[in-house]
Amino acid sequence: MQPVFHPLPARIAEHYRRGGADAYGLSPEPRVVTGGGVPCRATLRPLPEGAPYLIVAHRPFEGLNPYTETGPIFLSAEPGAMAEPTEALPPFLTSAAYILRGYSADERILYGTGSVVPTPGIIDAAARLLERPEVAFLHIRSASNNCFHCRVERG
Repeated sequence: MQPVFHPLPARIAEHYRRGGADAYGLSPEPRVVTGGGVPCRATLRPLPEGAPYLIVAHRPFEGLNPYTETGPIFLSAEPGAMAEPTEALPPFLTSAAYILRGYSADERILYGTGSVVPTPGIIDAAARLLERPEVAFLHIRSASNNCFHCRVERG
């Protein structure tokens, strides 16, 4: 099963870029990259030094239930800056390891699917999880802060 890594949907990225309210009803916080390494959820790339970006509280789910976590994400403030879904490991995954977690079609965590995976092993681990019929999609999250990075689906 080939995993496909998905950026933040373009409609959501553009909503935030136009100043639309985040999951907490707040306006996006504008920032400029200093020190590099800001992982953009729209481009799936680290943003370069001096690039404008936004911080928003994002809930990467369609519905609401006790498992629909909300947290901070970063995205390029540049209009239209987007990645396409890809089978390649996104370049913004630069940490040594990430949490990989499976969810059901009703957006609930599937216990026993979550683990901290070394970055070079993410594609293989995601492929194994996506072979399970009860797994509808996966999230890649920060292993240190639990921040949402991207959604993974079957190719």
